[in-house]
Amino acid sequence: MRRPPERQLRNQLIEFGRRCYERRLLVGMDGNLSVRLTEELILCTRTGCHKGMLTDDDLVLIDRRGNKVRGQGESTSETAMHLACYRERADVEAVIHAHPPMCVAFSLAGVSMARCVLPEVVLTLGTIPTLTYETTGTSALAERVAEAVRRFDAMVLDHHGAVCVGPSLLDAFCKLETMEHVAHIMKAARDLGGVRDLPPEESERLRRTGLLRYGGPPEAVAMVDQPGADLPEVCRSCSGCGNPSAEGLVPEAGFTVARVTHASPILARVDGSGR
Repeated sequence: MRRPPERQLRNQLIEFGRRCYERRLLVGMDGNLSVRLTEELILCTRTGCHKGMLTDDDLVLIDRRGNKVRGQGESTSETAMHLACYRERADVEAVIHAHPPMCVAFSLAGVSMARCVLPEVVLTLGTIPTLTYETTGTSALAERVAEAVRRFDAMVLDHHGAVCVGPSLLDAFCKLETMEHVAHIMKAARDLGGVRDLPPEESERLRRTGLLRYGGPPEAVAMVDQPGADLPEVCRSCSGCGNPSAEGLVPEAGFTVARVTHASPILARVDGSGR
C-alpha cells in the first residue's frame, strides 16, 4: 500500500498527541503513539515526553524488532506492545495507547464495558473488552494485547488505560474518543438507574451489518456468518433488560467480556474464579 511520506506522518503524530492531551485522554508523560512508516520501520513517540507538547525531536524511528534506527532518546517503554499490534495485524497502520479516565475507572470498579448498548458502537467496534492486568511495559502485557487485537480494535487495560488500532492515526484516535464517550454514557445511565442493553437480535443484526459494511479485525470478519457474529455470549443471551445472565459464560483467554449480575457487574478472571 502507499503510505504518506515521513514528514506527514511526523506531523500527524505531533497533532494527535496534542489532541489526546487536549481531550484529557492522557496527562503528563502518559501514553504513547506510533505509526507504520514502511513494512520494516515504525515511527513512535520517545519515552518521557509530554504528548501535548510533542516536537519532532520527540519522535524515534525503530525497526520491527524494536531497534532504534534514528532519533534522540529511546522509544516508548511500551514499544513491545505497539510492535505486537503490527505483528498480529497487517491491516494496522497506527496504534494509540492512552489513559482515558472514565474507561480506567470502569476497570478499577470491576465493571465491564463489553456490553451491547449503543448501536453505532456495536456497528463499528462490536464490544469493548477489558484485558486482565499485566505490568506496564512488559512482554506479558504485549502478549496480552497481541492476543486481543486479533479480534478487537479497541480495548481497556485493567488498572492502566486503553489501546486502539486502525488504518490511520485519525481512525485510532476516533476509536479512543468513542471508548471514553461510551464510558461516560454508561456511567450516567448507571447513575440514573441502570444500563439497558440492546435486544440480542438487534445487536446481532447491527454487528453483522457493521462487519460487512466497514470490515474489522480479520478474525472478527471471519465470524460474520456465525450465530451472533463475533459478539460475546452475554450479548446474545440477554433479554435487553440490562441484566444479562452470566450462566454458562466462559471468559475468553486473556480478556473479559462482561460477567454481569443484577447486583454487581464484575470482571471475570481468566481462570474463571471471578475474584
